Amino acid sequence: MRAQAEYLADDAIAVPAYLSRTYWWAYVHPNAVTLFERQWLVNLILWGNFGRLRDAALDALGERLEGRTLQIACVYGDLTNRLRSRLTPGGSLDVVDVLRVQLDNLGRKLRGDPRVGLIQGDSSALDIESATYDRALLFFLLHEQPEDVRRNTIREALRILKPGGRLVIVDYHRPSRANLLYLPMVGILKTLEPFAMNLWHHEVEEWFPEKPAVSCVEKRTSFGGLYQLLTVTKA
Repeated sequence: MRAQAEYLADDAIAVPAYLSRTYWWAYVHPNAVTLFERQWLVNLILWGNFGRLRDAALDALGERLEGRTLQIACVYGDLTNRLRSRLTPGGSLDVVDVLRVQLDNLGRKLRGDPRVGLIQGDSSALDIESATYDRALLFFLLHEQPEDVRRNTIREALRILKPGGRLVIVDYHRPSRANLLYLPMVGILKTLEPFAMNLWHHEVEEWFPEKPAVSCVEKRTSFGGLYQLLTVTKA
């Protein structure tokens, strides 16, 4: 039986300075969990698109998830519960997050499922052997990271995948100027998400490492171009 929580020692993981400084109100402070762990609220933040984006990400990962799956960073709402519902009898899911408060919150939602392991770790420097997982998910994480951290997170996500493994990325994207939310989102992101506008001006592939090689990248946008989903296959 797998351990429900595979936490590293508390003093082994330092909370990144950018995270404490920029997102203390959303993730780091315990009151953030109390405020944001509401399905209706995470759906509202994504303009009613949480369910659609969640299901699109899960479909990109696969209908039946055999082998080992890694979710990189905890997510408010029911994403992880929906993800584990797709595990085959022999499948397993690990969730890694740098914040213990987020892992504790997710553990309460999972209610001790032995198929799921919780790992405290930094997404940009994972203490995980290469070629360990069959698939990995980055769901609205990259826009919260400075460019150098984002680049390292993608490198690590690809490194831990087995050859032929699949990485699914869901995040913000530059919308069409005809999108009624174009100007409001500029104000929201510049105020609350200072690293997110970088995704409006660059393709995610620009942060891919030269190695390991990627054999295929499929990209889709939705909601007037405001969101993007990338399905990346490791060579």
